Amino acid sequence: MATALIRPFFDEPTNTISYLVWDPATKQGAVIDPVLDWDNRSGTAGTEFADRLLAAAQEEGVAIRYVLETHAHADHLTAAPYIKAKTGAPIGIGEHIREVQRIFRPVFDARDVKPEGGDFDLLFADGQRFPLGELSVEVMHLPGHTPADIAYRIGEDVFVGDTIFMPDYGTARADFPGGDARLLFRSIRRLLSLPGETRLWMCHDYKAPGRDTYAWQTTVAEQRARNPHVKDGTTEEAFVAFRTQRDAGLAAPLLLLPSIQVNIRAGRFPEAEANGVRYLKVPVRTRSREALA
Repeated sequence: MATALIRPFFDEPTNTISYLVWDPATKQGAVIDPVLDWDNRSGTAGTEFADRLLAAAQEEGVAIRYVLETHAHADHLTAAPYIKAKTGAPIGIGEHIREVQRIFRPVFDARDVKPEGGDFDLLFADGQRFPLGELSVEVMHLPGHTPADIAYRIGEDVFVGDTIFMPDYGTARADFPGGDARLLFRSIRRLLSLPGETRLWMCHDYKAPGRDTYAWQTTVAEQRARNPHVKDGTTEEAFVAFRTQRDAGLAAPLLLLPSIQVNIRAGRFPEAEANGVRYLKVPVRTRSREALA
């Protein structure tokens, strides 16, 4: 059986790993979870990171046929529309993105978000398969971190999104709107029911205490043996109690507000106002009435 070729690209500002994946026989490829450079202080977007992905594809002779998202990220903005514009590749995501859009459309009064996931070109169902050259990509719906998380399985390689991290770091949070720690546990156990030699490719790494270098590839067997949150023997009730307590003390991701607004639109920014400027919104909440006086 043919094995995909994989080049990871680490974006240190957001601790995100994006991937260029391709079929060696046909040179048909995909980009998974591409990052848009974003300066939150100035509201400035750039494409330097995405250009590295595109340059690597050109260097390898790879034709990018898909831009694949594992979910609507809350910690970085996606460069999917930029890669689509450069290559013509459609943007795909799990079909449950509809639920995420229903949650966040009213939060940001994002009336321009197209109904039923219409900002995306492809909406994948659990178990769906699609070709990447001579390779077959299988979609695994893994809800919990968000309702829409999916993984892409290509033979013995699985791109897991934010469902799980390196075995010395643990698992994803489940406290975002629509998140569910119980569903996350079940999704992880489904993932870890794959053969032990299956390679798991992370979407993030934060260097666990005691580790000096970033890492993003592990195996099912390593996760089952070492992951402190979900290793073999961990019960669902114990995980839910741990995850709930831990999540209650976590701060919101730095780029949560811009990321969600852009990513539920498949990376599209809101249309420009009459002055030609595009704006993202910051919902304002207060602990006292006087604060808004």
